[in-house]
Amino acid sequence: MTDSQHPDGARAQLLAAAQHGDWTPRVLPQLPEGVEGRRSAVLVLFGVLDSIPAPTLDAAVAKDLDVLLQRRAPTLSSHPGQVSFPGGGREPGDRDDAATALREAEEETGLDPTGVEILAMLPALPLAVSNHHVTPVLGWWTKPSKVAAVDHAETVEVFRVPVAQLLDPATRFRSVTSRGSMTFKGPAFDVDGTIVWGFTAMVLDRLFDACGWTVPWDETRERPVAP
Repeated sequence: MTDSQHPDGARAQLLAAAQHGDWTPRVLPQLPEGVEGRRSAVLVLFGVLDSIPAPTLDAAVAKDLDVLLQRRAPTLSSHPGQVSFPGGGREPGDRDDAATALREAEEETGLDPTGVEILAMLPALPLAVSNHHVTPVLGWWTKPSKVAAVDHAETVEVFRVPVAQLLDPATRFRSVTSRGSMTFKGPAFDVDGTIVWGFTAMVLDRLFDACGWTVPWDETRERPVAP
């Protein structure tokens, strides 16, 4: 794997990608015409693999990092059983999308939001399956805290996935899923049998590209996934 080429490390690359990079996923179905999606936000949280706060924020390179993910409960009506970023719908008391993402992440994973630095709020993306407009909120874990599934009716597992594993070409493939007469293909990751696909995989894929972290992989490798 190629280390970060940015002199200031991975955190600076994430900031640069958010500010200047063409990170937006290439293929995301739009909401149906006339439908106003619910405003939502997810926390895309990167941290150093260990639990020790790093005194120099920009010292880490991509292979030193992990990203926080969770598996949704199979009984949920929206995206049941899928791997996702922590997050959810905006509430009246949320001052902005970052507040939504942090509140939801605390409720779902138990993380301490005071240990999270918000790097950027990326442009909102359509999530047509559940009629949401979702803002990915890019975060940096300055002081990692313990995480676990808080409400098993919503989240059954919380885990930190090494970025190096996600970038490994052997982990990557294209997911193929069908809804009615439509077939959709998109980036996906097989993390020791845990499949990351759909919206979450699209955001990670484009963010990795925009940061310059992507390692060439076989984009013709396809596997069906169940929606």
